[in-house]
Amino acid sequence: MRKFWVVGGIGVGMAMCFVALLVVGTYSAAAGLASSGGGAVALAKGAVPAKYQSLVQKWGNLCPAINPALLAAQLYQESGWNPRAESPAAAQGIAQFIPGTWAGHGIDGDKDGDRDVWDPADAIPSAASYDCELAGYVKKVPGDRTDNMLAAYNAGAYRVIRAGGVPDISETQNYVTIIRSLEKSFARPVGRVQPSEQAAGAIYFAQKKLGTPYLWGGNGTPEQNGRFDCSGLTQAAYRTVDIELPRVANDQYNAGPHPSRDELLPGDLVFFSNDLGNSRAIHHVGIYVGGGYMINAPYTGAVIRFDKIDAPDYFGATRVTKDGAAALPTDRPAA
Repeated sequence: MRKFWVVGGIGVGMAMCFVALLVVGTYSAAAGLASSGGGAVALAKGAVPAKYQSLVQKWGNLCPAINPALLAAQLYQESGWNPRAESPAAAQGIAQFIPGTWAGHGIDGDKDGDRDVWDPADAIPSAASYDCELAGYVKKVPGDRTDNMLAAYNAGAYRVIRAGGVPDISETQNYVTIIRSLEKSFARPVGRVQPSEQAAGAIYFAQKKLGTPYLWGGNGTPEQNGRFDCSGLTQAAYRTVDIELPRVANDQYNAGPHPSRDELLPGDLVFFSNDLGNSRAIHHVGIYVGGGYMINAPYTGAVIRFDKIDAPDYFGATRVTKDGAAALPTDRPAA
């Protein structure tokens, strides 16, 4: 794991006062962070791996029913950006087309003379094209056109038309909710991101662990003497406020929208990556407490402590939401 600079001279007792002052001081200014504006949808920094970003940005604007963040959410949910993914149902590639659907709807996105389900340069354009085709089928159905398109993707256009909107099918309604929630994580925020309602509770848990020795793979169990690694600590902290995060730091990044560096609030998760253009290369996470500091489970031989977030590999932040965390996939197809 990575190393951080130590905050010299801050004992655990004084640290409790330190974090309390940071939380109160930062949240006193949070009332003005809820404004938003219009504009085209752009992708959040690094949320889409750099090698796919131009494809998603281009094809995500193919028709009005989709946008780049929505297309990114679908691809992430389907395969986690794995172009060799294959499900037990024989869904294939980064967009998880089954052979029959690919035969009818796959396109030659890169104009190289073939349609290859395993090639993202064909599969990503095909996913966007198929979305837009479905949107065309249900364009006269009342309600939100994107919700209806996603419902048609899951349940078929006929059921959406017959139901006059998203049908009363739990799987379909859940799919629509998941993709629309993930969409917020992949979109670059327009205006300020809403403050978190659960952040203070997560910080309260994490600050009680200050001084606890780090354990790689630690989840805080009795068998591990209550020790944590970085993502184990953040997962446990948000679990106390009834938000279940994934275990791995790079998946935790997609648990909500992404405030900019100067918009951070206590409770935001802050991430560090080996590739500043790719969220899948994130290798470390901490809990921001204000004033440029985080509660950090840093590396073997150290204890949970306060550290500055300023580091060359600082990637970005996530303001965790319950819906965002609940939307994250837990079982993807294998490579």
